[in-house]
Amino acid sequence: MKELTPRTLRTGPRTGLRIDSALSAVLMAEMLNPSREVWLVSPWITDVTVVDNSHGAYDAFFGDVPPSSWRLSDTLLRIARGGARVSVITRPDPHNEVFLRRIESSRLTGVKVWRDPDVHEKTLCGQEWILTGSMNFTVRGLAKNDEAVTYKVGGPDAGQARLDLAQRWRSDS
Repeated sequence: MKELTPRTLRTGPRTGLRIDSALSAVLMAEMLNPSREVWLVSPWITDVTVVDNSHGAYDAFFGDVPPSSWRLSDTLLRIARGGARVSVITRPDPHNEVFLRRIESSRLTGVKVWRDPDVHEKTLCGQEWILTGSMNFTVRGLAKNDEAVTYKVGGPDAGQARLDLAQRWRSDS
């Protein structure tokens, strides 16, 4: 795949920019054509709405009974059901438990969760793309805080991130 110029977004009230539409597009693409592996690394994770279908824009995609919105857990589980190996790394913090309960209750073999008290990295990556920066996957991270998030398609960054993440966490499993 041809390497595209990375796009860095500085989101927050001061810039008036949000990451919602870029994150929705990335996750919708993954649901349509899942990567072999998807990694989500974030110290704090809330089961935020990541796909807004309240206006029916994605009804054809979702089928007969389209939801009005999809949470992060819904999208990751659908990606896993599509054949991807989904790995989630977060802190063992009560803030993350609602999201983690939803992910772990699926009992999908392709989904693995690690709780690491020292994790501070914030990355979401698939086969050919990476979204990384200062943003936690929380309501404040997506909509309130000033954040710097870089999205890159193609090139070696996503592959290197997947290798690094696998070396750090899969060696423990």
